[in-house]
Parts: sequence; C-alpha cells; structure tokens
Amino acid sequence: MPKIISETLWELAAADVQKRQSEVEDESRSVEPSERTVFLIGSKAGGKTSILYRCLDKEEFPKPTLALEYSFGRRTRGHNTCKDIAHLWELGGGISLSDLVQIPISPSSIRTLSIILVLDLSKPNSLWETMERLLHSTQEQVNKAFQQQQQERGSGSNQRTRVLPKDYPDRELINPFPVPLLVIGSKYDQFQEFDSNQKKLICKTLRFIAHYYAASLIFTSIKSESLMSKTKVFISHLAFGTDKGKTMSTDSTKPLIIPAGTDSFGQIGTPPSSDVTSLQARNPKDLWKKVYECTFPQETVREKKELKDPAKDPQYGEPQIDAMRAQKDQELEKYKRDVAKSWKGLNFES
Repeated sequence: MPKIISETLWELAAADVQKRQSEVEDESRSVEPSERTVFLIGSKAGGKTSILYRCLDKEEFPKPTLALEYSFGRRTRGHNTCKDIAHLWELGGGISLSDLVQIPISPSSIRTLSIILVLDLSKPNSLWETMERLLHSTQEQVNKAFQQQQQERGSGSNQRTRVLPKDYPDRELINPFPVPLLVIGSKYDQFQEFDSNQKKLICKTLRFIAHYYAASLIFTSIKSESLMSKTKVFISHLAFGTDKGKTMSTDSTKPLIIPAGTDSFGQIGTPPSSDVTSLQARNPKDLWKKVYECTFPQETVREKKELKDPAKDPQYGEPQIDAMRAQKDQELEKYKRDVAKSWKGLNFES
C-alpha cells in the first residue's frame, strides 16, 4: 500500500510539473511582440529631446532636433524573450515644421499611435498658439490617415474617434483627441518663479485643455529626478502599455499630475477672470483662450522659410563625405569662374 501511494504522489507531481511547463510554452507562443508609435511635438527648444533621452536612459548630451528625428525603445515583457518595440518620432522647430507630421502619422501607424505635446511653461506668451496650431495640424493628419486606411481596407473598418468609458467625466461635453494624448508642461523649475496668480491661470488653463481632449497632463523638469521618474511612467504607458500609475496632483502650487479621466470641469472651475461675462466667446474653449490671452498676449510665432543646411551642421559631420563635398564645391566654384571668364571674352557686337 505505501508503495502505491508513493508512486501516485510522484506521478501527480510529475504531471503537475509537465502541466506548468506546457502552460508556460503556450503563453510564450501566444504572446507576440507589440509595436507602438509615439510622436513628440511641442514648443521649440522646449526640452522634448532631453525628456526623451532621460526616458530612454541615454547618457549622451541631447542635440537640437533639426527637423524630424527617429529613435526606438525596446522592453522585455515578463520572463518571455520577446521584446515590445516603441517607434519614437520627434518634431523639431515648434510649429514651423508642422507639415512633417504626415511622416510618422500614416495609415500603417495610426492604430497604435500616441501623441505627446510638450509645452514650455517658461514661455506662456507662446504656449496657447503652439498648442492650438500643433494639435490642429496633428488632428488633421490623423483624420487623413484614418480615411486612407478606410479606403485601403474598405468601408466599415474605420474608427476615427477614441471610445471612452460611459462613466468618463463630462463625456458629452468634451472633444476627445482621436488618439491617446499626453500633455507635458516642461521646465517646471523656471515656472515655479512665476507669480502665484499667473501660475494658477496657466495650471487651470492646461487642466481644461487636457480634460477637453481627454488627455493626461503632467508638469516636469529634467532637473528633478522625482518628476522625471513620474514622466517616464506616463511615456512608458503610451510606448509599451504599462500601468500609468495612480499618482495625482491638481494643486497649482505643486507640479500637476493628472491621468486622463481623473479630472472634471467641476473640479477645474471657471476661468479665473472678473470680466468673463463681457468676453465674446463661441464655446468654452474659446472663452478660456480669451481669458488666457488677457494675461498672456500670444506672440506671433515666425515660421522660418529658410531652414539651416544640415550638411553644414557640425552635429551631422562625416569627415570623408564632408571632405569630398568640399572638393566638389571648390570644383563647382572654379567652373563658375571659368564660365564667367569665357563669356566675358566673347564679342556679341554685330
């Protein structure tokens, strides 16, 4: 009898081990690596590259973004060997190069696309215009990409807007951005020096904008390890689908940290102005814009028509190629001079 029990226990143990191994193998086969696209836009020299480098744990010094730059991040999921990939695009030049949004926003990327809007808190006089124009250009391209995808796949396969939960705050009053959106207020260390009333207006305005577009909002500074750590959590959520955390702060005297769906118009309140009733506005967003511009008149952002030649930018230097180009440039100049001399020697008089 004892022998039978011993053999039975051994067989049960062996069967249990085999079952667990089989489950792990099945799980490994079922888990496929995911690919997502994250597109960073925002204020010129607002710290987009610095934030991205910190999130990717890059140690090199960030260089100014010339136009549109691509990088990627990888993350191993659990104990599996497959790695999720995040395609990271960054638009330089503020609003001057907004036409380039069509490159990262395409029918092939639209289903896994997220937008990060970085706004320079230290420059409130260009904050609203930068936000408005970049989001407008981005949304237009997103809609075009959805339309192109519908044409490629046939009617009935298009879903242009995000589907929010039925209990999402102010669901009937907001205008959700068509893809997940994260608003980052950068250079919080400089923003702290502002007058308390100015800080309150900027905080409430950005809270309204974020909630209006069903976006998350966070203030950060590359000089604060704590804030960068929290920012990395939000970006990782968009890039790899990780948990975005439960930290929340709506106090204007502290850095704002507001995950999408945790704020409401009731909590934000009305625009902080005594002249609200006298302002002519078409809708709540227009009203907030007018109140904001009363305190921070928006400077016209000049678009540069002549872009810097990347071939002459030292950060893109290639010694052999540059030497060959310099030689060709010299040969071209010599050719121009020779042609000019030959034309001067010709007599066109009849």
